[in-house]
Amino acid sequence: MPEAILRVSGLTVVRDKHVAVEQVSFAVQPGTNVAIVGPNGAGKSSLIQAVLGVLPRQVGQVEVLGHTLSPQGRLPTKIRDAIAYLPQNFSFDRRIPMTVEEVVGLGWHTLGLQWPWTGHRARQIAVRQALGQVEALHLKRKRISDLSGGETKRVLLAYCLVRPRRLLILDEAPAGLDLRAEAEFYQLLNQLKQQHGWAILQVSHDLNMVQRQCDHVLCINRTLLCEGVPEVALSRESLSTVYGPEFARYHHSCSL
Repeated sequence: MPEAILRVSGLTVVRDKHVAVEQVSFAVQPGTNVAIVGPNGAGKSSLIQAVLGVLPRQVGQVEVLGHTLSPQGRLPTKIRDAIAYLPQNFSFDRRIPMTVEEVVGLGWHTLGLQWPWTGHRARQIAVRQALGQVEALHLKRKRISDLSGGETKRVLLAYCLVRPRRLLILDEAPAGLDLRAEAEFYQLLNQLKQQHGWAILQVSHDLNMVQRQCDHVLCINRTLLCEGVPEVALSRESLSTVYGPEFARYHHSCSL
């Protein structure tokens, strides 16, 4: 088995004097799409933020590409650059007249000898290629404030593509999209995963999407209650353990 892209061991996170995550361990393998599911307040976002080094961890270890996250949340630059993060909400001052091309360009920088180009021309090429891969090249001159929700998500994926990545972390990234835009987002995400060999770790409340799109599921309610392929982790018995029997019966009847 190849080396895990991400390995979390015995992670415990305290937030506002409350244990948000307790003794959670899991691994994310290359080329897999892993979902974190659980009820509101279960610690899913806290888990993601601890993995990113935004929240301090009290106990446990986080390794990305074999490098251990320091107690201060630091990783070597080349490892940090291999991670991309898409939040639930992308907030910005709409008075700032930035174009799509400029926003995507913020994600670019030279990677020393590993990057084949340098200079302004290289940046332009990288931005155009990234926008082309998400079918958003026609938007490059538009202001970011003029985009629809679906267009904004595509641009953020282009931001992630403008330099090589190994791990993409999403925290309810499709939130706010209508059904068509959400379906297009996940179709594009799946294509990019296959093309680039990304490992994906995402928080989601959409269990039907998780069942269709994900390879592995982590069921969290402060601690890791169950995990496995969607058929196992999203079974009626597993959902009853994580969400309660009433939710499990409701979800089962709606999925029939």
